[in-house]
This record gives sequence, structure tokens and C-alpha cells, in this order.
Amino acid sequence: MTKKEKVKKPFYKKWWVWVLAVIIVGSIASGGEEDSNQDTSTEKGKTSEVVASTNDSSEKAEKEEAEKKAAEEKAATEEAEKKKAEEEKKAKEEEEKKAKEEAEKAKAEAEEKAVEEAAEKKAEAAGVEGANALSAARGYIDYTSFSHEGLADQLSFEGYSQDAINYAMEIMDTEVDWNEQAELTAQSYLDYTSFSQSGLVDQLVFDGFTNEQAQHGAHFVFQ
Repeated sequence: MTKKEKVKKPFYKKWWVWVLAVIIVGSIASGGEEDSNQDTSTEKGKTSEVVASTNDSSEKAEKEEAEKKAAEEKAATEEAEKKKAEEEKKAKEEEEKKAKEEAEKAKAEAEEKAVEEAAEKKAEAAGVEGANALSAARGYIDYTSFSHEGLADQLSFEGYSQDAINYAMEIMDTEVDWNEQAELTAQSYLDYTSFSQSGLVDQLVFDGFTNEQAQHGAHFVFQ
């Protein structure tokens, strides 16, 4: 009896081939999934980095803008305070100046009033004779030049009392420039006669001018 030859199965029908195929396919699938996951993770990481960088830039810009605005507000506040301080200082200075001017004006008015009151009292004390002596003295000065002493002598020659003369001459001292009277007297002498400068000084002193007034008058006409 002839033995039948054992028929070999094709390799793809062997069980271990399929097991091996399943393992390979599984490995490929697993590797692809891992690559996909890794790529996705990388992309997510890059996106997160971009978002984080954008957020940082935005926050930095906002911070810089806020700092700039705060600096501008501070500068504006300081400028406003400086301007206010200057205005207050100016107003204070003007107020002090005004107060000083008013005080000086009040003082001047008070002094003027005091002088007027004193003059009134003197006039009352001098009476009618004193007023007449003053009027006569003014009339003489309007007509010709006199020294203080010469004018007082003229009033005395007319018979006025010493009190009346004193009152009149006190007022005349405030109205008359005796140096100018010396100039006028010196010129009147030279208009009708000749004098040396020293001789003219002596003549002016004789007329009642002080030595200083006589020197002034003579120098005036000889200069």
C-alpha cells in the first residue's frame, strides 16, 4: 500500500503567519498614533508659546501705556500746582504792595493833615497881624529879591510884632529858595555896577544872606 505524501499548506494559511501579521499591523498603527499624538502635542505647544508671547507683549504694552499715562498725569498735576503756587505768590505780593501803598498814602495824608492843622493853629495864634505880615512878605518877594534876614528886617521896619514876623518868615522858609534869591540879588547888582566876585560876596553877606548863599549867588553870575 502506497503511502500518500503529506501535502504542505501554503505559508499564508499557517496560523503563526497571521499572528505575526496582526502584531506588525498593530505596531504600525500604534506608531502612527504616537507620531500623530506627538505632532499634535508639538503644535499645541507652539500655539501655547505664541499665545503666551502675544499675551506678554500685550501686557507689557498695556503696562508701558499705563506708566506713560501716570507720568503725564503726574507732570500735569505738578505743573498745575506750580502754576497755582505762582498765582498765589503773585496775588500775595500784589496784596502786600497794595496794603503798603494804602499805608503810605494814609501816612502821607495824616502828615499833611497834621501840617495843615499845625498851620491853622499857628495862623490862629498869629491872628490878623500875622496874616498881614505874611501877605506883606509875599508881596515883597514878588516885587524884588530878599535874603531871609533882609525880608524880616523889612517887616520889622514896617512895625510888625516879632511874633507876626516869626510866623510870616516860618511860612516863607517853606515857599522861598534863598539860594535863588541870592542869584537874583547878585545879578541885579551887576546890572547897574561893577563888582569883583569876592566884593559881590561881601555885598550879599551885608544884605543878610549867609556866607554859603552869598558864595552861591556870586558864583552863579560869574560862571
